[in-house]
Amino acid sequence: MQGLRRCSNEVVRLDLSPPSVASSSSLSIDVAESAEARIRRLISEHPVIIFSRSSCCMCHVMKKLLATLGVHPTVIELDDHEIAALPSPAPLDADADCSPRSPAPAVFIGGTCVGGLESLVALHLSGHLVPKLVEVGALW
Repeated sequence: MQGLRRCSNEVVRLDLSPPSVASSSSLSIDVAESAEARIRRLISEHPVIIFSRSSCCMCHVMKKLLATLGVHPTVIELDDHEIAALPSPAPLDADADCSPRSPAPAVFIGGTCVGGLESLVALHLSGHLVPKLVEVGALW
Protein backbone atom coordinates (compact mmCIF):
# COMPACT_ATOMS: atom_id res chain seq x y z
CA MET A 1 0.00 0.00 0.00
CA GLN A 2 1.30 3.46 -0.80
CA GLY A 3 0.46 6.84 0.73
CA LEU A 4 -0.36 7.27 4.39
CA ARG A 5 -1.02 4.42 6.77
CA ARG A 6 -1.88 4.66 10.45
CA CYS A 7 0.58 2.39 12.29
CA SER A 8 -0.68 3.14 15.80
CA ASN A 9 -2.67 5.81 17.56
CA GLU A 10 0.13 8.32 17.34
CA VAL A 11 2.22 7.38 14.29
CA VAL A 12 1.37 7.89 10.65
CA ARG A 13 3.38 5.98 8.05
CA LEU A 14 4.18 8.10 4.98
CA ASP A 15 5.29 6.57 1.71
CA LEU A 16 6.64 9.43 -0.39
CA SER A 17 6.58 7.55 -3.68
CA PRO A 18 3.58 8.51 -5.82
CA PRO A 19 0.66 6.13 -5.27
CA SER A 20 -0.68 4.20 -8.23
CA VAL A 21 -4.25 4.68 -7.03
CA ALA A 22 -5.78 7.60 -5.15
CA SER A 23 -6.62 6.93 -1.52
CA SER A 24 -8.39 9.06 1.07
CA SER A 25 -6.60 9.95 4.28
CA SER A 26 -6.55 12.65 6.93
CA LEU A 27 -3.23 13.87 5.53
CA SER A 28 -3.65 14.66 1.85
CA ILE A 29 -1.13 13.65 -0.77
CA ASP A 30 -1.01 15.25 -4.20
CA VAL A 31 0.58 12.74 -6.59
CA ALA A 32 2.09 15.57 -8.64
CA GLU A 33 3.91 16.87 -5.54
CA SER A 34 7.57 15.97 -5.09
CA ALA A 35 8.74 14.32 -1.87
CA GLU A 36 10.52 17.53 -0.85
CA ALA A 37 7.37 19.62 -1.49
CA ARG A 38 5.24 17.16 0.52
CA ILE A 39 7.60 17.33 3.46
CA ARG A 40 7.73 21.14 3.33
CA ARG A 41 3.92 21.27 3.17
CA LEU A 42 3.57 18.88 6.14
CA ILE A 43 6.04 21.02 8.13
CA SER A 44 4.02 24.16 7.39
CA GLU A 45 0.67 22.50 8.22
CA HIS A 46 1.61 21.14 11.67
CA PRO A 47 2.84 23.19 14.64
CA VAL A 48 4.97 20.28 15.91
CA ILE A 49 6.08 17.49 13.60
CA ILE A 50 8.71 14.78 14.00
CA PHE A 51 10.24 12.95 11.06
CA SER A 52 11.70 9.63 12.12
CA ARG A 53 12.95 6.31 10.89
CA SER A 54 10.74 3.32 11.60
CA SER A 55 11.15 2.02 15.17
CA CYS A 56 13.41 4.88 16.25
CA CYS A 57 14.00 4.93 20.00
CA MET A 58 15.06 8.60 19.94
CA CYS A 59 11.73 9.51 18.35
CA HIS A 60 9.97 7.64 21.17
CA VAL A 61 11.85 9.74 23.75
CA MET A 62 10.99 12.95 21.83
CA LYS A 63 7.29 12.02 21.83
CA LYS A 64 7.37 11.21 25.55
CA LEU A 65 9.06 14.51 26.41
CA LEU A 66 6.52 16.49 24.40
CA ALA A 67 3.62 14.43 25.80
CA THR A 68 4.69 15.21 29.38
CA LEU A 69 4.33 18.88 28.44
CA GLY A 70 0.87 18.25 26.96
CA VAL A 71 1.91 18.36 23.29
CA HIS A 72 1.11 15.53 20.89
CA PRO A 73 3.18 16.01 17.74
CA THR A 74 2.47 14.64 14.32
CA VAL A 75 4.99 11.83 13.72
CA ILE A 76 5.93 10.81 10.20
CA GLU A 77 8.01 7.66 9.78
CA LEU A 78 10.23 7.67 6.71
CA ASP A 79 12.14 4.87 5.05
CA ASP A 80 15.87 5.31 4.51
CA HIS A 81 15.38 6.29 0.87
CA GLU A 82 12.81 8.95 1.93
CA ILE A 83 15.07 10.52 4.59
CA ALA A 84 17.05 12.30 1.87
CA ALA A 85 13.98 14.45 1.12
CA LEU A 86 14.13 16.07 4.58
CA PRO A 87 15.11 19.73 4.40
CA SER A 88 18.47 20.53 5.95
CA PRO A 89 18.42 24.29 6.48
CA ALA A 90 21.35 26.14 7.99
CA PRO A 91 20.53 26.07 11.72
CA LEU A 92 19.89 29.38 13.45
CA ASP A 93 21.90 28.25 16.45
CA ALA A 94 24.88 25.98 16.85
CA ASP A 95 22.87 23.41 18.86
CA ALA A 96 20.39 22.58 16.09
CA ASP A 97 21.40 19.45 14.25
CA CYS A 98 19.15 19.28 11.17
CA SER A 99 21.98 18.50 8.83
CA PRO A 100 22.81 15.84 6.27
CA ARG A 101 24.88 13.91 8.85
CA SER A 102 21.87 13.26 11.13
CA PRO A 103 18.64 13.98 9.25
CA ALA A 104 16.31 11.84 11.36
CA PRO A 105 14.78 12.02 13.81
CA ALA A 106 14.18 15.70 13.26
CA VAL A 107 11.61 17.82 15.06
CA PHE A 108 10.14 20.97 13.55
CA ILE A 109 8.32 23.48 15.73
CA GLY A 110 6.43 26.25 13.99
CA GLY A 111 8.04 25.35 10.68
CA THR A 112 11.54 25.75 12.10
CA CYS A 113 13.96 22.87 12.44
CA VAL A 114 14.79 22.39 16.12
CA GLY A 115 17.05 19.41 15.45
CA GLY A 116 17.28 15.97 16.95
CA LEU A 117 16.78 14.63 20.44
CA GLU A 118 19.81 16.41 21.93
CA SER A 119 18.63 19.78 20.61
CA LEU A 120 15.08 19.22 21.85
CA VAL A 121 16.30 18.28 25.35
CA ALA A 122 18.72 21.24 25.40
CA LEU A 123 15.88 23.57 24.41
CA HIS A 124 13.76 22.13 27.22
CA LEU A 125 16.52 22.34 29.85
CA SER A 126 17.27 25.94 28.88
CA GLY A 127 13.63 26.86 29.47
CA HIS A 128 12.97 27.86 25.85
CA LEU A 129 10.88 24.88 24.71
CA VAL A 130 7.60 25.70 26.47
CA PRO A 131 7.54 29.36 25.31
CA LYS A 132 8.27 28.20 21.75
CA LEU A 133 5.41 25.66 21.92
CA VAL A 134 3.06 28.33 23.26
CA GLU A 135 4.16 30.73 20.51
CA VAL A 136 3.20 28.27 17.75
CA GLY A 137 -0.09 27.31 19.41
CA ALA A 138 0.87 23.74 20.31
CA LEU A 139 0.50 24.49 24.03
CA TRP A 140 -1.84 26.87 25.83
